[in-house]
Amino acid sequence: MADIQIRDAVKQDAAEVVRLVRVLADDDDETSEVSEEFVHEYLVYPGCGILLAQESKDVLGLLSYSVRPNLYHAGNCCLIEELVVDATARSRGIGGMLVSAIMEKAGKAGCAEISVSTMPDNGGAIRFYRKHGFGDEAVYLERHF
Repeated sequence: MADIQIRDAVKQDAAEVVRLVRVLADDDDETSEVSEEFVHEYLVYPGCGILLAQESKDVLGLLSYSVRPNLYHAGNCCLIEELVVDATARSRGIGGMLVSAIMEKAGKAGCAEISVSTMPDNGGAIRFYRKHGFGDEAVYLERHF
């Protein structure tokens, strides 16, 4: 996989980011309201970023994240928000490459921890994250508006 590069997304990547977020939504039989304009806003918001996996000119996957201060740890923590690999590129280790890249980035940023959430019935994602050193630490509750 030496030909796959992990890099930070830039404004010009917005169309590919939108495409991949919609792939993620489709995988869950949902829709996403993400737009190129929102991607632009996300990329300039303090602490937010997107890593892309690219092979030649093809963007194959993305991992979005945010770094924020945490009172309990008295330091920064990183949250993996979205991780998706295009269906045509799955089972090539690209998701693992993206997770390794964000763990390195979070470590260099002095983060005290990195976390991720997934649906409780998403056994594949749970196994994937456990394989990469994540463990059960909390119950994540949310309310949509």
